[in-house]
Amino acid sequence: MPSFHNATSSWEELPNMERNAQEELKAHLMATNEEFRRLSSQHSEFARKLDALESLPHLTYEEELEETRLKKLKLRLKDQMEAIVSQYRSQQQVA
Repeated sequence: MPSFHNATSSWEELPNMERNAQEELKAHLMATNEEFRRLSSQHSEFARKLDALESLPHLTYEEELEETRLKKLKLRLKDQMEAIVSQYRSQQQVA
């Protein structure tokens, strides 16, 4: 009979397994999907710019506006990337 600890461990591993599958899928799309690769590159660029802004001790009004703009653009790119992931998963289930 399995112990309660073993059952709990199995449940705790499930999110990691899903996370690993998600990372593998993203790596596959980076290698095979030009649009996904382009979106990811832009997302990383915006993240670097945000990091630079957030490292400043104080932001000017213009810098605050830029921070907000970059966050919105970054989120839009993430949504577009997630749509590609969802579309790819749907195509794989049909195949």
